[in-house]
Amino acid sequence: MYCDNYEQLLDQLNPTFLFTWKGTRIKDEDNYHSHDFAEMAFVLSGHGRYRIDDVCYDVGEGDLILLNAGQKHQALVVNPADPTTEFFVGFSDIRFPELPENHLPGNDNTPVIHTTGELRQKLFKLCTSMTAENDVCQAGRYLMLKSYLVQMLVLLLREQTRPIPIDTRYSFDSVNKKYVVEQLVSYFEEHYAEKISLDQIAENMYLSPFYISRIFKSETGDTPIHHLINIRLERAKELLEQGENGSIQKVAAAVGYDDVYHFSKLFKKRYGVPPSKVRKK
Repeated sequence: MYCDNYEQLLDQLNPTFLFTWKGTRIKDEDNYHSHDFAEMAFVLSGHGRYRIDDVCYDVGEGDLILLNAGQKHQALVVNPADPTTEFFVGFSDIRFPELPENHLPGNDNTPVIHTTGELRQKLFKLCTSMTAENDVCQAGRYLMLKSYLVQMLVLLLREQTRPIPIDTRYSFDSVNKKYVVEQLVSYFEEHYAEKISLDQIAENMYLSPFYISRIFKSETGDTPIHHLINIRLERAKELLEQGENGSIQKVAAAVGYDDVYHFSKLFKKRYGVPPSKVRKK
């Protein structure tokens, strides 16, 4: 399973949540049986054994057991002094590419996944949250349980897929790049008279200031801040040529500058003359 069909897999995730069960297994399961729905069992503690399609698998704390629809299985007790405490969730209406309905993507054709580290902790947390939600009857209970189930399935899929490495040499030649630049230019043109923070803009766009500056430069040949300065100075020049009443300080404030000295310095650098020489008589 590869990353190029990862999003396709996620698009399939609209399961019907059926049930959860948490308990300590003190005896062998009575029947070697199967269901018409899928199940996942997570071992919270202890050690045990599962007979699945006539193959026995030893399981312990942190193991995730995938039980597909129609797959015969039976939980067995190995040591009564160290029984397994298990969390079950049952669900249906899932279909992944190249798999029958209500079948889960496995790892190396084994129904048991040995989890460690962050994945194990996330599964423990989800099992605890589902148990707590299942124990009380609150508004939205089914949706909450379904959302936890979807998170478990997403974690399972991530475990089976390769992450996409970030190519630092990427040239940013994409539609998204043009869209970001267009949004930034539009914002500057509408809000040039206000205090503008590139960090805040980047946060609002869920991007980094470095990323925004880099793609803006690659698209326009200019930096975002220099582009904003040009917009402000052009507008200031228009106001002065139109004979705008008031002091240079008011003109500076009208285009976003509190410091009239800094404004005058930028204006002279751009146009070769101070603002006072441009004012229409």
